[in-house]
This record gives sequence, structure tokens and C-alpha cells, in this order.
Amino acid sequence: MSKTVIVIGAGLGGLSAAISLAQAGYSVVIHEKNARIGGKLNVLQAQGYTFDLGPSILTLPHIFGRLFERSGRRMEDYIPIRPLRPHWRNFFTDGKVVDLDPDPERMAAEARKVGEDPANVRRFLEYSGRLYDLVNAGYFEQGLDTSKEFSKFYGLGKFLQFDLFRTMHGGVARHLRTRHMRDIFDYFIKYVGSSAYHSPAFMNCLPTIQFRYDLWYVDGGLYNIARGLQRLLDELGIKVHLNSDVVSVRKSADRVTSVVLADGSNHAADIIVSNLEVIPAYAQLLLEDEAFMRTLDRFEPSCSGLIVELGLDCKYEQLAHHNFFYSDHQREHFRTVFRKRQLPPDPTIYLVAASRTDPTVAPAGCDGLKILPHIPHIDDRHPLTREDYLAYKEVVLTKLERMGLKDLRRHVVFEHCWTPLDIREQYRSNKGSIYGVVSDRFKNLAFKAPKQSTKYPNLFFVGGSVNPGGGMPMVVLCGQNVAKKVVAWDRCSSSS
Repeated sequence: MSKTVIVIGAGLGGLSAAISLAQAGYSVVIHEKNARIGGKLNVLQAQGYTFDLGPSILTLPHIFGRLFERSGRRMEDYIPIRPLRPHWRNFFTDGKVVDLDPDPERMAAEARKVGEDPANVRRFLEYSGRLYDLVNAGYFEQGLDTSKEFSKFYGLGKFLQFDLFRTMHGGVARHLRTRHMRDIFDYFIKYVGSSAYHSPAFMNCLPTIQFRYDLWYVDGGLYNIARGLQRLLDELGIKVHLNSDVVSVRKSADRVTSVVLADGSNHAADIIVSNLEVIPAYAQLLLEDEAFMRTLDRFEPSCSGLIVELGLDCKYEQLAHHNFFYSDHQREHFRTVFRKRQLPPDPTIYLVAASRTDPTVAPAGCDGLKILPHIPHIDDRHPLTREDYLAYKEVVLTKLERMGLKDLRRHVVFEHCWTPLDIREQYRSNKGSIYGVVSDRFKNLAFKAPKQSTKYPNLFFVGGSVNPGGGMPMVVLCGQNVAKKVVAWDRCSSSS
């Protein structure tokens, strides 16, 4: 008889783990507290507009493809995708506008717009590629978690190639000369909600994910990834219980034994996989003591965000599908968010206008904008109110109007806003974090918590709070690697 696995949470990491474990022969059941699968991959539809509430950029689709291939299926039959050009558009306060494009000649022309030697960009991307290949070989594909695993896989010689003595910004500044190009490549750290001035230099592997493997859009909006995975779950016979809130995990000695739902029912399992982040899971579900929780202090949450969706009665033709409006002083922006933990007065803003690619997501002649500035996670010592966050929304809209979206407020016909308080409530994320654990050179060297519990060997974690961290492809890869760990541990424990 196959062993039973309960997965807590139907985010992408939980779905990936569930599918991979079912493919390995386990009996898998998922309990999800919300009314739909996907976790932070979420959608809002209203008044003819469709907004991606969570992730809106797809990278490394081949990692998603493995979930289908291992069941003899093709991802493209479930999730239709297309590459985007440009990758994104960058707006600066001095009026400069720079597009990112994987074509070397086009990228060279964009670099020249701001006085950057294209050779510098080429050398930086070669450096990024070397880091990606190094990180991908072990940390990503092998699912390495511990210093012992790293030492065994990489050895001292390769470990020194990680550019450990620089920050991410230091690696960028070593290759690029103009403020514009430095700001652009520093902000690739957005993928993991951290600071380029505090993250280690090997995080410069991130541009290669985009420049080598392209940047993609899912027709109809990225929530169609979740819909495609739901079809696969159904075909594999994996049961998902929606509106099924796990409120407690029971344990006996050094094993977890069952989950308790909000309705009081108890469900036994041989193995539990938590898609709830590590710290909330230990604190809220397992009720671990303060001494144990202090051992997790280095896994500080990433930043949060103010997520604003605006349905407009017009189009702003200067926008691409993905856009960034930069702070005039990005170093201070990072410092304010990640060290001072205050709302930045001049934020860098990510803005999505998906109707540039997909006319089905907004009424004809209209834009639906998703606006996301990174802001600090919730500080329990000095908490902000919803009113504080809504006041900050006006700062963000004022900046966008100042940088070219003239009379933006006058064209709004629909508005929705989520604050860090909403993010914490919806997903139980640690202090409203969007990306799991922060990547910080001094706190954790960008490493997250291990995928297997150090206290309960039949408890495993998946998602942005464990290695390799946040972002859709990384949590999907994490789910696949968690399944490998479960199988290896199960075989070992069964034979001993």
C-alpha cells in the first residue's frame, strides 16, 4: 500500500511537490485554505479587466515542462506561452527610456542610448552566465541545502568562483559604468525581493535566466498556469480540498503524524509537506517554543509590496508589457526598504500593462495596470495601518503621473489594492513577505531554510522560504527536489 502524503497549501511549490510525489507512487492529498489553487499565483477579474494579482513574469518554462513530461504529456497542450519583446521597458527621471532585449544588436543600441559601451553589457552577461551555470549545477538542480552538501558537490575550487567577496551591486558596478545600466541590472534582484546592495554577487546569475532562456507570457494571464496544473492534477487523481484550512500539525516524539483542519477533523499522514512558509508553520501549526524559533532568525522575510490594480478608460501608448520606473536614488531606495524598514519616498515601481500583448485582459482601447512598488515587510514593533498604506499609494500614483502617465487618476474606472496586511492574511506569509526569505550576504549568504525539517524528519517544506528561494520557476523546482528528498529519506528509513 502506498504511503500517504498530505501537502499543506496549493501554491506552485505545493502543487509541484504533489505532482512529483504522485508520479513517484505516493498517495497525495492537498489541503488549501483559500477558494482556488495557485497560492500567490492569483487572479482578479472585474468589469472586463483581468489582473495577475501575484507573479506576472514567466521564466524558465522548461522547469514547469518537467511536471508534464514525467507523465508523458506536453506542457504546451495545457499552458500556451509566448515570448515577449521587449522583455521590459525602463523609465528614468531624466527622461531616458531603455528597453531590455535578448537580441545582442538591439541590446547594444539600447546601451548606447545612455552612453554605455555595449561591450560592457556583453562582458557583464558573460559573467552572469558563468555564475548561473555554477549555481544551477548544484544549488538549483541538485537541490543542495546544507554546507556539507555544498562542500561535497562544489569543493573549495569551485566555491571560490561564486564571487563571494562582492555584493550583487559590486558585481554590477565592476562591469557597467552608467547609472542607468547599473540601476537596471541591480533591479533584477526584484525576482527575490531583496537588495542589490546586501545580496551576494552570485545573485547576478539572475539576468541569465532571462537573457538566455527568454521571458514569457501565458495567453489569458499567468493564472492559466494554475488552470493547466489543475488539469494535470485531475488526470493524476490528486485530490485538492479547497477552503480546507490546516490549523494544527500533530506530532509524536520526533515525527509529525496528522493535520487538524479548521472544522476540527484530524487527517493522518505518513509524510507532511508544508507549502506554508517555514517560520509560520513552526510557530502557528507546530507551536514550537521561543528557543527553537530563535534558531530561524537568519531567515528574515523578504520585502513585501503594495499591489495596486487599476482599470483605465484609456491607453498609455508609451508603456510596454512590463515596465520599471526607477528611483532617482536607488541605493537610498534599497537602504530605506531593507535597513531602515520605512516606506521609500521615491520608490522604484514595477508596472504591468498586459493588454500590450493580450487584448483579452482589458476592454478595447483600455489599459489594465498592475502597479507594484517593493516596501518593507510588516514590522511588528512599529506596525503601519491600512490607512498608512493607502496614503502611500498616492505617493506612488503621483510619481507615475510625474514620469509620464499624465492624469492617471482621472482615467481610473476600477481600483483594487492589497497591502502587506492583506498579503499576510491571504497567504499567511511571514510578516507579509512576497518572496519568502530575503537574500542577504551577511544574514544568510542568500541561503534559505532546508527543505527537510531539522526536528521532524518526515516533515518537508516547499516554497520561497526554503532553498532555492522565491520566484515561480524556483518554487516549482523546489517541489520537484522535495519529492526527491522524500523518496530518498523514505527508502533509507524503510530499510533501516
